[in-house]
Amino acid sequence: MFSLRLPLISRIATAFSSASKVRIAPAFSPACFSNKSINTTVSRFTSSLVSPQLDTSILQKVNQQIESSSEGRLFVVVQLCGKQFKITSGDIIIVEGYWPPNNGEIIRLDKVLLVGSKDFSLIGRPLVPQGLVDVQGTIIEKSLSHTRTHFKKKRRKQYMRINFYRTQQTMIRINSIELNSHGIPEKDEFPDEFENRFF
Repeated sequence: MFSLRLPLISRIATAFSSASKVRIAPAFSPACFSNKSINTTVSRFTSSLVSPQLDTSILQKVNQQIESSSEGRLFVVVQLCGKQFKITSGDIIIVEGYWPPNNGEIIRLDKVLLVGSKDFSLIGRPLVPQGLVDVQGTIIEKSLSHTRTHFKKKRRKQYMRINFYRTQQTMIRINSIELNSHGIPEKDEFPDEFENRFF
């Protein structure tokens, strides 16, 4: 182990040693203004940044709720056409802009970022694994939005323009949100193809 010499300016100096210890020189301490070095050692692994070990008891409780279908009403956060929507079954969402599906088509929303119920939430990194949740919806209407006004004016220049426009929009009814009856897989059970997916 080695020690740090602190200059007169107040700053935090850290150094790593081979024994996986961190030496910390706190700022604004009386020792900062002396020529003595500070030998404060703190273990590297006591940091709050280290992720805790996965508690399998919580995972088992969630899986029991899923298998017995007692999770209650589910909500999900999905990404659709560059926007995120928080939805439950029976909701109607409006997607603005051109979108190819036609009226009456049943679609599956694959980009699920979060699934939740009254007792638990499953958060994806960035997405929940495919096959864990199934979100289906029906296209119920393709139409134009209400008339919007685009008004431009330059003062003292006798310049004034007014334009009206309507954008395409698609209305989707969310039919069902269902979790996989097998429950949440362990970390080792995820397929290798999930690791290599690009979004």
